[in-house]
Amino acid sequence: MKLQRAVLGLAHLGYDAMRATLAPVAPAVRILLVDGDRVLLVYHSYLPCWYFPGGGLKTGETLVEAAKREAYEETGAIVRGEPWLLGVYLMNHRKRSDHIAVFVAEEFDLAPATDKWEIMGKAFFALNKLPPDLARACRRRVAEYLRRERVYFGVW
Repeated sequence: MKLQRAVLGLAHLGYDAMRATLAPVAPAVRILLVDGDRVLLVYHSYLPCWYFPGGGLKTGETLVEAAKREAYEETGAIVRGEPWLLGVYLMNHRKRSDHIAVFVAEEFDLAPATDKWEIMGKAFFALNKLPPDLARACRRRVAEYLRRERVYFGVW
């Protein structure tokens, strides 16, 4: 398990370096999957914290389509209806300048996830009792969700 995490962590650093060179400005998505008073989070194989499902766009894909696809791939969530936009955020990291569109889906069904290597775990957490190792930006997005802020533009 430790070797797998180390290899995937190095691969992720290499990917970041390649992206910084080939596509230094890119769109990405994250999605809050909210079921009542809980949120579904994922634990990546290459990051040391819990996160919202999400990732980059594929050619020809809209932001909403990418968010729904990532939700399904990483958690098995089949989003019903259209998720709503919480906000768009700028993330400057490792010489990359990504704009992350964060969506919220409150109606979804769960099936087996299709991702077999990127996600080590997924779990529901109470919105008012989030894990201590939740990514700081995700913690801020949950607070915005609870305040019902919408279409906020800011820094990740």
